[in-house]
Amino acid sequence: MFSPFSSYRMNRISDIALKSFALFGIAFFGALALFFINPTQSISQSSTDDETYRQLSLFGDAFQLIRDDYVEDIEDETLISNAINGMLSSLDPHSSYLPDNDFKKMRERTKGEFGGLGIEITMEDGYVKVVSPIDDTPAAKAGIKAGDLIVRIEDDDVLGMTLSEAVALMRGPVGSDITVTVRRGPNNFFDVTITRDVIKMRSVRHESFDHVGYIRVTTFSEQTTPGLKKAIDALREEHGDALDGIVLDLRNNPGGLLREAISVSDAFLEEGEIVSTRGRKDNQNSRHYATSGDLLDGLPLVVLINSGSASASEIVAGALKDHQRAIIMGTRSFGKGSVPSIIPMPGHGAIRSTTERYYTPSGVSIQSTGIEPDIEVELAVVEDLEDGAVREEDLRGALDNSGEDDNEDTAEDDEKEPINMRDYQLSRAIDLIQGVQIFKSLNQ
Repeated sequence: MFSPFSSYRMNRISDIALKSFALFGIAFFGALALFFINPTQSISQSSTDDETYRQLSLFGDAFQLIRDDYVEDIEDETLISNAINGMLSSLDPHSSYLPDNDFKKMRERTKGEFGGLGIEITMEDGYVKVVSPIDDTPAAKAGIKAGDLIVRIEDDDVLGMTLSEAVALMRGPVGSDITVTVRRGPNNFFDVTITRDVIKMRSVRHESFDHVGYIRVTTFSEQTTPGLKKAIDALREEHGDALDGIVLDLRNNPGGLLREAISVSDAFLEEGEIVSTRGRKDNQNSRHYATSGDLLDGLPLVVLINSGSASASEIVAGALKDHQRAIIMGTRSFGKGSVPSIIPMPGHGAIRSTTERYYTPSGVSIQSTGIEPDIEVELAVVEDLEDGAVREEDLRGALDNSGEDDNEDTAEDDEKEPINMRDYQLSRAIDLIQGVQIFKSLNQ
């Protein structure tokens, strides 16, 4: 019996056959032309093209089958988008398809302001892994930590989602709440409720501890290099020649713009290679070099890193370590040494594809190895002992030092909680810089 459905099927088969024939004709005559130029290469190329066309034909058949027979009606755009994303996400955790809206939001983010929770994420074993929370954002304030796995978003299991789908679920109106289930460690599961907000990223902030400057870089955006220069100028103005050195804090910095990582490295280097990138093709290889001028004029520099320091942070730490310009302290960094290329697809968003790898000046790949610190300092909490040390002045009847004037003034910082009680790694970095300066003064 003849039916409209079978007629539609026959028409579709005819269309596919005609298109296949046309493609075959193009491929045939192209292969024939190449044969007369280079017979050996042409046979090999023709064989490769035949297999490619066979696989593309399989994709077309699968697409048409799903389009016609799947239990629900799915838009063609959704099928194609999911197919592209599946192809990319199967390559590595950082390759993906960005629909038009996601592409626009990504561009907003590099300018320093975007909406969301405030976490840098990737996929691991089917779950959303937190590379690092961003300072002063809802996620950081809620207690989310680097290395946490988000296994559930509201009522939806993350397992089986793509990264883009998980991101879309976590986004929402500013001021609205979202509850995520977090796995921290093998068996520690708990729910966290986070209030969405507009994430205004202050990429650089600074303060002083005695005569040691502290500069915290939270991300590498368009604001980073100008912010770094302002911070150094402010510290120099505050301390003058009494500035002992700088602690550059890159902990939980998920990275950002490559050019900013190069610019920040260049700020402390007089010369030499900063980073190189290498891909499959020679024209993808590049090397980036420092220009003359160290903003610190050789003052001691300690860089703090941890497992949340990724990508651009690792470029900076690797360059300063290889040139022996800074002492790297903390724990091994994340190990993201792949270079994503964002390729716009006009009217259809963009493709994020891994095209190259980063290499430090010594030629070492960062990928999956990260940067090893020169001095390993684990995160720790320091507590005062209940029974403190006993000194001469504590003994009954001890003589006082009556020849000295009593100093009734107390420094402002004495009222603050000691830095080593709040941040052991930072305390060790400050101690190191102060130790270097004391050693220099003893040898003058």
